[in-house]
Amino acid sequence: QVQLVESGGGSVEAGGSLRLSCAASGYTRSSGNCMGWFRQAPGKEREAVASRSIGSGVIYYADSVKGRFTISQDNGKNTLTLQMNSLKPEDTAMYYCALASGGDNCYLHWRRPESFGTWGEGTQVTVSS
Repeated sequence: QVQLVESGGGSVEAGGSLRLSCAASGYTRSSGNCMGWFRQAPGKEREAVASRSIGSGVIYYADSVKGRFTISQDNGKNTLTLQMNSLKPEDTAMYYCALASGGDNCYLHWRRPESFGTWGEGTQVTVSS
């Protein structure tokens, strides 16, 4: 069983930076081929932020974070990282790390939370204006 644990959230002022990490224990190559970050603000639906196909390394970003966020993976440590720069108040949300079910890469389903079967408990990011 894969377990995901996020860390690195916090409170920053607009324009600041945060680095989120997701440690994946129990992960093997057969566990899945797409990992990503989602976020959910109060009263809103969970939305995709960024995902990375583990095998090919292809990366996908939501339009709202392109050019500001960077997703990366340290395969040796089974850690997924989200570097967030130029943060805006609208980035305020609970951020979740997730692993997609099955062996497909991210292309077809990276935006769909229902395609991800393993989730961390989340880490809060709050950006003040």
